[in-house]
Amino acid sequence: MKLASFQIGNSNTWGVIEGEEALDVGSLLQDRYPDLKSAIAADALTAARDAARGAKRYPTADITWLPVIPNPDKILCIGLNYEMHRKETGRSEVENPTVFGRFANSQTGHLANIIRPKVSHDLDFEGELAIIIGKPGRHIARSDAWSHIAGYACYNEGSVRDFQRHTHQFTPGKNFPQTGAFGPWMMTPDELGDVRPLRLQTRVNGQIVQDTTIDQMIFDIPRQIEYCSSFTRLEPGDVIATGTPGGVGAKRNPPLWLKPGDTVEVEIDRLGVLCNGVADET
Repeated sequence: MKLASFQIGNSNTWGVIEGEEALDVGSLLQDRYPDLKSAIAADALTAARDAARGAKRYPTADITWLPVIPNPDKILCIGLNYEMHRKETGRSEVENPTVFGRFANSQTGHLANIIRPKVSHDLDFEGELAIIIGKPGRHIARSDAWSHIAGYACYNEGSVRDFQRHTHQFTPGKNFPQTGAFGPWMMTPDELGDVRPLRLQTRVNGQIVQDTTIDQMIFDIPRQIEYCSSFTRLEPGDVIATGTPGGVGAKRNPPLWLKPGDTVEVEIDRLGVLCNGVADET
């Protein structure tokens, strides 16, 4: 099942995506589950599937896509999690995942513009697989980690590199408004299947700039969930962006910075394509 958050007219809602149609489940279940995060928290995705049969259908061309989870409790990002990317940055090998956070308002949805901020032109792309937590937990064992996942999505963990490099802390460069894209939808594990062999590819204006498979991660998904849950309680709707492969714009010669008019696509086999333009901050 594909589930998404979207806007119809001026109203935010959520629902099921079937082909080129969006089924407005949120309007039917708004008293119980006002957003997708609340439906995940209530373990109500089966109810969403059932409600979709009677939901009003809209062409996806008529909706405005929102970040899959517009209001996560937290977004945890795993840095330097593919060997090629670690090497291109010159970073040392580490025993534990590198984790930093993003704010909810740093995200935007499918087909929306990623915003290049006024204070920097060093805007970079980072194609990633995102996981959405379905079941809460602390100290989650690796053997139990897969059962805590509600779904998977494409993510472009856009970075403003000069602000990221101001200090050893990544936070400023990772949290400019509308620099990270999340979507178009999340797909439940039963539909997507084993994510590890899937191909992840990022394209800028049609040119392939990142290309890998998920199984090339240094720290796999169970290890990420285990580690993150050791220092925080993972909540339903939390997002873990699992890391980007090599090929980022900052490490090219000359650097490949995103500029207004560019189109960036992040594609993961069977999961979908996240597509965004780029525009300047106004």
